Amino acid sequence: MTAIDPGAAPAAVVRLLAEAKEAVDREMDRRLAVPATEDASARLVEAMRYAALASGKRIRPALVIGACEAAGGRREAALAAAAAVEMLHSYTLVHDDLPAMDDDDERRGRPTVHRAFDEATAILAGDGLLTAAFAAAAEASAAAVAVLAARSSEVLIGQALDLAAAGSTPGSLAELERIHRAKTGALFAASAELGAICASAAADARSRLAEYGMAIGTAFQYADDLDDGDFPVFADAAAARRVELGHQAVRLLDTLPSPGVLIELARWVSGL
Repeated sequence: MTAIDPGAAPAAVVRLLAEAKEAVDREMDRRLAVPATEDASARLVEAMRYAALASGKRIRPALVIGACEAAGGRREAALAAAAAVEMLHSYTLVHDDLPAMDDDDERRGRPTVHRAFDEATAILAGDGLLTAAFAAAAEASAAAVAVLAARSSEVLIGQALDLAAAGSTPGSLAELERIHRAKTGALFAASAELGAICASAAADARSRLAEYGMAIGTAFQYADDLDDGDFPVFADAAAARRVELGHQAVRLLDTLPSPGVLIELARWVSGL
């Protein structure tokens, strides 16, 4: 049994994930149209599409949409930002998988981009997805670009910390959580805050949703560790911390107009 089992997700979460995947994949498909050429530019876009349109939960773009609706906004207003988040996430995966980083051969049940294409194309595909992500965010608002830029920097720091710690166990749960908050939590925080921005929410709602996203993103990474058997010395403490983060996330939603699906999402991710 996995710590985060899609088959055991609440009905509202299952529906959000399915609807978000359909809408965001359609949005990315439109944005990543293959040029009508038979040269290297077409191959590059094919590699970008291979990464971005691969199977996956789409939990981050679903969070953008869910947060927008929870803050009183319309789903349509969140689609550009949701696509931006998923393209940026895909860029991080492409680069993380490279031989110079995690050196992975498989991602989401099929060869990684550098195996399916080649290493140079994978680097360029990641660069292209990052560029496309900011282009999409710019269509949402200047505030969306600022949030995505700030959180992207945190993600890079998280990856640097993770690489520096490779092969060793952090000295404490707090040290491990610092990596988790940056590498994983930051993009969840960006997703939730982007949803608030797309709903034209007030500053307090933006702040609360950003904190909510950080909490469930960190809980998500703890769950992933449990699934993979990583850091067994912290297993019990991490499981308890995961639940604590879930309770924290739920408390942050008490002033939103329609927090229902976000409450269910927090409960599912944290194992409440």
